[in-house]
Amino acid sequence: MDDEPGRLTPLPIEDSIDLHTFHPREIASVVAEYLDSVRGRFEEVRLIHGRGIGAQREIVRSLLSRRNDVAEYFDAPPERGGWGATVVRFVRRED
Repeated sequence: MDDEPGRLTPLPIEDSIDLHTFHPREIASVVAEYLDSVRGRFEEVRLIHGRGIGAQREIVRSLLSRRNDVAEYFDAPPERGGWGATVVRFVRRED
């Protein structure tokens, strides 16, 4: 059954993911799986973590700071979520 705790359903291949529906303990693994699945398909993606108290934002940014495939990350512009979302730019691959 796909709804068992600890099992993730397949993530859509889009240039953004809304993390509001995930439990905080799942955020790091969901983001890592998402980034792995979209790397090479998009130059940048947006992670929507919400504003709240900043807990999910910190989890997301801690993970991003340790990834070799992330060139930079920053708050989204106001029209794309502001500090409630993080834009991630991937390292460009040399073909």
